[in-house]
Amino acid sequence: MTLPTYPVETTAPPTAPATAPAAARAQLLNQGSVAQYRQAIAAGVDRVARRVADVDRPGTGVTPAELAPLVDRVDLDRPLGDAGAALDELEDVYLRDAVWFHHPRYLAHLNCPVVIPALLGEAVLSAVNSSLDTWDQSAGATLIERRLIDWTAQRIGLGPDADGVFTSGGSQSNLQALLLAREEACAETLAPAARAELLPRLRVLTSAAGHFSVQKSAKLLGLSPDAVIAVPTDAGRRIRPAAVREEIARCRQAGLVVMAVVGTAGTTDFGSIDPLAELAGICAAAGVWLHVDAAYGCGLLVSPTRRHLLDGIERADSVTVDYHKSFFQPVSSSALLVRDRRMLRHATYHADYLNPARMVEQRIPNQVDKSLQTTRRFDALKLWLTLRVMGPDALGALFDEVVDRAADAWRLVSEDPRFEVVTRSQLSTVVFRYLPTGPGRDLADAANLHAREALAASGLAVVAGTRVDGRHFLKFTLLNPATTVDDVGHVLDLIATHAGRYVHDHATADLTCSVG
Repeated sequence: MTLPTYPVETTAPPTAPATAPAAARAQLLNQGSVAQYRQAIAAGVDRVARRVADVDRPGTGVTPAELAPLVDRVDLDRPLGDAGAALDELEDVYLRDAVWFHHPRYLAHLNCPVVIPALLGEAVLSAVNSSLDTWDQSAGATLIERRLIDWTAQRIGLGPDADGVFTSGGSQSNLQALLLAREEACAETLAPAARAELLPRLRVLTSAAGHFSVQKSAKLLGLSPDAVIAVPTDAGRRIRPAAVREEIARCRQAGLVVMAVVGTAGTTDFGSIDPLAELAGICAAAGVWLHVDAAYGCGLLVSPTRRHLLDGIERADSVTVDYHKSFFQPVSSSALLVRDRRMLRHATYHADYLNPARMVEQRIPNQVDKSLQTTRRFDALKLWLTLRVMGPDALGALFDEVVDRAADAWRLVSEDPRFEVVTRSQLSTVVFRYLPTGPGRDLADAANLHAREALAASGLAVVAGTRVDGRHFLKFTLLNPATTVDDVGHVLDLIATHAGRYVHDHATADLTCSVG
């Protein structure tokens, strides 16, 4: 790859001309700069459109060592002067080597291609720049977000007392859910000394296949290092309800307090959905908060054929949804929902300069009363325009397509003697690995790691990796309806070629050494 070079500036920046303030003001979006705004945005859209039209692979395989010098050479103290020149430079430092999630052979992480109405929303919300903390900064935007929260709560089935708020993503939603659960567990503990004594005894039960953000949240919430207990899973990588029941009883016998059980509707690696109805029954009987992390599986809320996989989610105390995973929205677009809106009071703080308490009496809706964030983007607009243009059934049909495609991919891999596959996903992941035969079997871990790296370096496809029971595996995450079975088969052949060559080279070298 031939990389462009930039001259290294060694002199001090020139003195700014006297007209700089006027030139800077000309860059502000207002009545006087509408034509410039149209031109600049159109140029950016055209640049991206041309890139999308010409993309023939999901990446270029560029390495940090190759790209970092180009970025480092950009002198941020010397502006280029116009948007066209900046876009030309952006080609070299970003667009040329961007990872394109819309390409059908991007099969790695939970990144989805995005729908056009959501991109329209992104353009509008960025230009208007509403901040969703208080009514006097957002007006109609506040009501649109609240309407979407109500719509999502209805889809989940949380009932008339439900509420929620948009967040930056699943990790923030999980953090806020566990904050609410912690505060409810401490609700009857008023004295600071009693609260300090209780906190080290709080425990969170979650699946051994659950998301790492649960552990991170526990740390941020000041819980003990061993507060999160990983509960074993069954053969389908779903949490075992009997083990949850036993763990609750064990904790109580040991003087510990289970403040929450976290069920998962779509684990990151396996796409497994915990038995939510059984978990809800256990938590209700034990008086324990049930949080469902449906960041991945929330697409089932609009599925015309698979909504039943979420049965029981309506009994959760809180639910995480990530529209930017399975509703085909740009990052970020996520939300936390709660069954009882009163629980959100644990995130409320009234500041006299922002949302004084008297506004509650005046029934002025301030979203900051519910959020961990203050200044916050109007990300709800993307989903709003998507629903108004496409409707939920269309989104559900797209999500059904990728789940169907994953089932096809699972059959393809399971019938291929070159590979072994773990479990069949309820959603759209396939966890598998190349399995050498004969004396090369001991090289399986290294061969799969090599195959993934070699594939990424080629730019022809991108797949993910993970560890299962201590061994290295590869993973397809299908979120693109444009991905075909032929695409999957082609990527499998590429993986087998890279891994097989690695095994051949190293097994031959080992044999030569032993003979020598």
